[in-house]
Amino acid sequence: MDYEVVVVGGGLGGLTAAALLAARGVNVCLLERQSRVGGCLANFEHLGYQFEPTYGLYSGWEPGGIFERIFSEMPIAPPRVHRLSPAYVVRLPDGVDVAISDDSNDFENELHKSFPESAAAAVEFYRLLSTPETGSSPSNKHADIGRILQNCSLRFRRFIDIQLQTLVQCSSESWSANLAAIALNPQQARYEIHGGGQALADSLAESFKHSGGTLRLDSPVLRLAYASDGEAIGIDLLSGERVIAARGIISNLTVWDTYGKLIGLSRTPPAISSQLRKLQSPGAYLLFLGLDRHAISRPPSRHIMALTDWQEEHSYDPETAQLVLNVASDLDPRAPQDKLAVTISAFTNAENWFSFHEDHNVHAEQDQKMLEQIWSRLHSALPELGAQVEVIESATPQSFYETTRRKFGMIGRPYPEPATPNEELSKTHLANVFIVSDTTSLGPGIAGIAQTARKLADTIAPSTA
Repeated sequence: MDYEVVVVGGGLGGLTAAALLAARGVNVCLLERQSRVGGCLANFEHLGYQFEPTYGLYSGWEPGGIFERIFSEMPIAPPRVHRLSPAYVVRLPDGVDVAISDDSNDFENELHKSFPESAAAAVEFYRLLSTPETGSSPSNKHADIGRILQNCSLRFRRFIDIQLQTLVQCSSESWSANLAAIALNPQQARYEIHGGGQALADSLAESFKHSGGTLRLDSPVLRLAYASDGEAIGIDLLSGERVIAARGIISNLTVWDTYGKLIGLSRTPPAISSQLRKLQSPGAYLLFLGLDRHAISRPPSRHIMALTDWQEEHSYDPETAQLVLNVASDLDPRAPQDKLAVTISAFTNAENWFSFHEDHNVHAEQDQKMLEQIWSRLHSALPELGAQVEVIESATPQSFYETTRRKFGMIGRPYPEPATPNEELSKTHLANVFIVSDTTSLGPGIAGIAQTARKLADTIAPSTA
């Protein structure tokens, strides 16, 4: 079959780019190896629950935001969203709860109350972070913010660390002012999506098909197809079928898998291979829990970033210092009667979950050990959950690998920050092959991925609206 554009992967980036191009009249085929779309956003369904594998904190849904701009071109309405106020709560090891409010006066009062030991510096930090760039260069602003942060207490720095790590996968010791301004701005509206990220993926898929796009599920891709002169001309499927792409090929795989699996290591320039070897992304360990509905009034929020250790003697280590609670809305429980679906997210070193010379029992033992550690830390950090919460299932980096085939099941932005800007990472050395994924996005979260996908769609087929 011949198409103008072929998209490999039905995660958010691939779906957004495909849906926009199809709405603009481009003949597009999207190939997805799974039986449904969603990628890392896909809900995990088990025992009558539908668990969201994310923090449930979505941006970009404000009036004029990226999703309003995207769905203004779509024939299908977007999923319903609900603005969170406050957006979330950060719980510190000493039991102090800090609500992230979009009311600047309320938030500054919260800073004074929660960090009396360095309140003035904390307020100055947030004010400078949210100040638009003027005459000073970004590097000067970054340095000024860094100096203020160093004058703050460890308590406040760890409050910043857990938010940066959760939202943009970095700490206060390795961060960029631009990313921090987006992630930490308390006036950045956060939303929950009814149905979770899966509902967004499903809406994009429906729009794509309604616009005439060809969605092929259960279609594992083998590699790029090349002409005799080395030009990429399409996709070879595992089934042996070849799908031709006349104008372009979009990879929704990670930057590593795009080169390692799709393009091929032998066709990847040494300079790119060298850079990719230096980069990695974190792994996620998730606990899927069932919570008695009546117990939800006990925690201060349905979205809590819980700092479980000050880590006074060393640099911030998210693997042992933080947990993130995401409780489904009453309007969208995704659970059996009188229950709510809960996701607990923790970071882990993804590579440590792959031991290729051991049997499956090794992974099961590691999973059980991690579960027990997280369970203990969870009840210590959020004792109000008590006996009203139960473990339904867990997910490890191997789980993400099995469903998405991502390298080591890694998710999120690469670190350290690439020497090449992410905008350039979205391009490959092949003129008609592009990458759109969380590893190449222009900003944090799904809003950043959506922005990257829209920019790519504009490159291939600019909107006439």
